[in-house]
Amino acid sequence: MSRIEQALKKVSRDRLETSRVMVDVPDKKVSPGSSINSKGLDRRNEGAVLLDVQPLSIADRMLVAAHENGSVAAEEYNKLRSTIIALTRGEVFLNTLLVTSTASDEGKTITALNLAISLAKEQDHTVLLVDADLRRPSIHKYLDIEPEFGLVNCLRDGLPVESALVKTGIGKLVLLPAGESVKDPLDMLSSMRMREIIEELKSRYSERYVIFDTPPAQIFSDAVVLADMVDSTLFVVRENRASKADIQKVLESFKKHNLLGVVYNDSNTYLKKQNYYYYD
Repeated sequence: MSRIEQALKKVSRDRLETSRVMVDVPDKKVSPGSSINSKGLDRRNEGAVLLDVQPLSIADRMLVAAHENGSVAAEEYNKLRSTIIALTRGEVFLNTLLVTSTASDEGKTITALNLAISLAKEQDHTVLLVDADLRRPSIHKYLDIEPEFGLVNCLRDGLPVESALVKTGIGKLVLLPAGESVKDPLDMLSSMRMREIIEELKSRYSERYVIFDTPPAQIFSDAVVLADMVDSTLFVVRENRASKADIQKVLESFKKHNLLGVVYNDSNTYLKKQNYYYYD
């Protein structure tokens, strides 16, 4: 067991007690690239901008939940999906979930995407994926779409949320893209308008999960600010990426929030234990 995993287990035990999830999600080290084709803008719904994206073939191999049914990595995301459902479906449906990490390049965006896709393929759920990483938005790139509007327009310009939603064509998954990047979006994200948007997204559909991808929490305070507005937080840790001290420091900042657990990503130890090789 690595020092990071030991640290996380200790932190999870101390902080989460019975509400925790430790899921090994192997991360495929391949270059992104997608052949999802778009049909164009649909403006039939009172000016709403709905981009229909029909995934004739999904070439971005990082989106394993979309096109590798039965694969090791896809099954890990299915396990994560089942755990999230178990932890969030109770007397009160905790349907807003924030995904973050300590540092960059830990796989938080890929985790958010694959979890959203896996949930969207369930019969009982629809999913709205929100790119709340306004500093460095990337979800639209993985899906190979170029939306006209996004969350920034909703926050800054007062654009109705429904006018920025994008149909992905992947199960029942809808995207609220970031829109343009913003150098310092903290004032936007901490605004009353952001709270109103989250409440609107939370209450509009009773069976919808709303997943927020956010910047790394060690570098920026965006995730901590948003964690105060959502129901729960999922933390992504890549093996050998961040130090134990850094992870513990960041987790400390989430102690007042509902931290569901940790996704332990890119675990070579896990792969060897299972006696298979996942990398090309």
